[in-house]
Amino acid sequence: MLDKKLKTRLRKRMFTCGSWLQIGSPVTAEIMANAGFDWLVVDLEHSVIELAQMQMAFQVLASRGVTALARLSANDPIQAKRVMDAGAAGVVVPNVNCADDARLAVAAVKYPPLGSRGVGLARAQKYGADFQGYFKTANGSTIVIAQIEHRLAVENIEAILKVEGIDAFIIGPYDISASYGVAGQFDHTLVKKAISRVKSAVIKHKKSLGMHVVYPDLPRLKRAGREGFNFLVYGVDTVILQYYSHILAQQARNLKGGKR
Repeated sequence: MLDKKLKTRLRKRMFTCGSWLQIGSPVTAEIMANAGFDWLVVDLEHSVIELAQMQMAFQVLASRGVTALARLSANDPIQAKRVMDAGAAGVVVPNVNCADDARLAVAAVKYPPLGSRGVGLARAQKYGADFQGYFKTANGSTIVIAQIEHRLAVENIEAILKVEGIDAFIIGPYDISASYGVAGQFDHTLVKKAISRVKSAVIKHKKSLGMHVVYPDLPRLKRAGREGFNFLVYGVDTVILQYYSHILAQQARNLKGGKR
């Protein structure tokens, strides 16, 4: 359940691409796992997925050899503990806005003395069968991804980057733009400057840099890679379904000139 391969790729700033799960179905998780992504993130922030559904998704991903991450609902150590015990290789933490937020996120997934994660038996430790093995390797293997998605985070980016234990930083353009009062206006000067500031700082500190390309847009994905983004989220199960179902429905309507 721990994935040193992904952690190594992040440390070396190697290209890696995954996607997002917002539908609480093991069938959807299986379809996405079979697609060939490097990793998949179960989104607990902007979905109605419950922890039991999340664990079922983790079980499906494990059966396909796909790394399972979870985006937390908030920077919450209690939820982080439960997610990690359920078998996540790591967490994506929203709204990391200052160095203290970053330290809290890291501590939540690391056992003492590096952190404050509670010690218990669950799926991550094979329900006790591999407790010692997991406990010895977890601190060096667990992954923490910090989301930079507010103007406060932009202002504090240098301090955030100095916190040890964060494996990658992913820019959230929707929330950043909203925090500047121009929600969804990614070409606005304030937003472009903010993203450029974060990108430059992360690259300067030689950290992995992430972005979410929500809609199928290969040119944008390629552009992100050229710009230095190496931890790329491509698509969301819900968006993929609605996007392509609209295309198929339009194709069907066009066969009869739009008549039914």
